[in-house]
Amino acid sequence: QVQLVESGGGLVQPGGSLRLSCAASGSFYRIDNMRWYRQAPGKQRELVALITSVGTTTYGSSVKGRFTISRDNSKTTVYLQMTRLQAEDTAVYYCNADIVPYSGTNGVVGYWGQGTQVTVSS
Repeated sequence: QVQLVESGGGLVQPGGSLRLSCAASGSFYRIDNMRWYRQAPGKQRELVALITSVGTTTYGSSVKGRFTISRDNSKTTVYLQMTRLQAEDTAVYYCNADIVPYSGTNGVVGYWGQGTQVTVSS
């Protein structure tokens, strides 16, 4: 099974920066869209950012202008550069990817990482 593993979370002070990474491993033909979601305790899951296979990006309104999503050239790893972090950004951040298998379907299969904790506090 394809796996997505997030890393880079931790504790940061308000106004600080943090960079998250999500690496895909396993067997697949290609990865199309990749996304970052986040979920705070007692809150609904929220889309943070999306990046397509050609680099088009979309951001949630609460992070637009502060966060930047990107991919490496292999397109197997997605990053989230977070700046000017606020206490409201505290959440578990999840990586999500639309993965095209070698065979078996003409569509895509969605995968999720296990999440990485981001805590913004002084």
